[in-house]
Amino acid sequence: MDRRCCNCYKDLLPFMVLVGNECIITGVYTLFKAATLQGMSKYVFVAYSYTVSTILLLPFYFFYTRSVFRSRVVPKLSFSILFKIALLGVVGCSAQFLAYAGISYSSPTLSSAIGNLIPAFTFILAVICRMEKIAIKSRTTQAKVWGSIISISGAFIVTFYKGKSITITHNSSFFHLQQPNHILTSVDTNWAIGGLLLTVSNILLTIWFVAQVEIMKEIEDELTLVLVHNLFATILALSVGLLAETNKSLWKIRLDISLISIICTVR
Repeated sequence: MDRRCCNCYKDLLPFMVLVGNECIITGVYTLFKAATLQGMSKYVFVAYSYTVSTILLLPFYFFYTRSVFRSRVVPKLSFSILFKIALLGVVGCSAQFLAYAGISYSSPTLSSAIGNLIPAFTFILAVICRMEKIAIKSRTTQAKVWGSIISISGAFIVTFYKGKSITITHNSSFFHLQQPNHILTSVDTNWAIGGLLLTVSNILLTIWFVAQVEIMKEIEDELTLVLVHNLFATILALSVGLLAETNKSLWKIRLDISLISIICTVR
């Protein structure tokens, strides 16, 4: 009985972690949208996010490498590995910029919906890279294929068709449905642009995930990979941010939703 409960817990744990991660991501995107409505720049947001993450990670990494409980040795980083991690940082940082730009044009709701494309894109890329084998008669393969088709179709629909608007009238507590929007006449330009940017961001994230798997085969140390990746991403984010936002006042973080949103993105 105990063994069965243990196995059940192990099966549910990845699912629970993924659901929790999605909730956190949705919350972060919502906080970011609220911060941008108060004048915060997406370039400044990404730059500070990576900077704070790297600063907090450095002492933890130092303790991790000096700890007597650590059994593994810090791997040596060759130029080839550093170059690959640098490219990984470029891809990850670019994905962040595009994601937050897409949210600026649309909403966190659209971001969460299009985020469902990542498993589909990952499956497709894994098949192309021969990391995943397709067995047509296998139920697992069929589930992955149909899941990919449904998620891609859903993302397309939610991008180009927003549906009815629900409002609350002043004279009544009842909800009021406005006239339905039609797919050919009601496409909001900013909404479509946001959907496109979010889609490209998810494609980059897919490449980012698959590339991490390949790099981990060479470095075999998760924390070292995360630290070096964050260092490169921080340098890139700060460089892009300083070039894109020359107004010094935009770099001043107030004690409001802007600071909270940056702290919540620390990863």
